[in-house]
Amino acid sequence: MPVEENREDEMKRFMSQPEVTLLDMLPTQMQAIKVMTTLDILCSHSLDEEYMGDYDEPSWKADPMVRAVFEKFSGSMKEIKGFVDECNNPELRNRCGAGIMPYELLKPFSKPGVTGRGIPNSISI
Repeated sequence: MPVEENREDEMKRFMSQPEVTLLDMLPTQMQAIKVMTTLDILCSHSLDEEYMGDYDEPSWKADPMVRAVFEKFSGSMKEIKGFVDECNNPELRNRCGAGIMPYELLKPFSKPGVTGRGIPNSISI
């Protein structure tokens, strides 16, 4: 947006045609497509993605102590998922009304695609 200080010509243009100034500030169609494509690629979950606490390594099964710790951790991740689902209860006063999306950002597991949830074991960009 134009500033009022020392830019009278920009301010006159803005006051006469504010929609032109607003449209000049927006990105071009190609810039918007590049941003949307990049976000889609970086936010997508693959079909074979592994999430923390979901799959144990075969070597962990050999050591009973490691297996017990993993099962405890996996149980904690499932508790977190249950807690997030519980907080999305539509009977809660702050979670009702038209257009209210369920909060799923910290859900530990996800389906393939862009879901906005899931904590993967590793990230590769």
